[in-house]
Amino acid sequence: MSDFDNVQTVEHKKHDMPGWWEERTLAQKILMGIGFGILGLGMLALCTWVVMLLWNWLMPVIFGLKALTFWQAGGLLVLTSILFKGPGRGGSPMHSENKRKRKLKSYIHEGETQKLDSID
Repeated sequence: MSDFDNVQTVEHKKHDMPGWWEERTLAQKILMGIGFGILGLGMLALCTWVVMLLWNWLMPVIFGLKALTFWQAGGLLVLTSILFKGPGRGGSPMHSENKRKRKLKSYIHEGETQKLDSID
């Protein structure tokens, strides 16, 4: 087998994600899930801690508000995500952005078509 064939095989394996996942044992999959769960909780705790620090640094001085505890800062994060994202809106932002652009293009196309019809 030549080096070119080896490179093609490696390139094919890089893009074959379902195959990559299927090669893992059940124990590896479980450990990866636990690891990603711990990583996610750590990131959430870090974001909550940053919100708490920023609030306690700025808000009491600027507006005279009380300092927040860690759990209150977490509640504030949840509240802002509900208010600004809406409850249960899962999809990716890019998907909704692309959907909005397609709808706008269709409106523009319909408007141009109507203008052309009125000219005739």
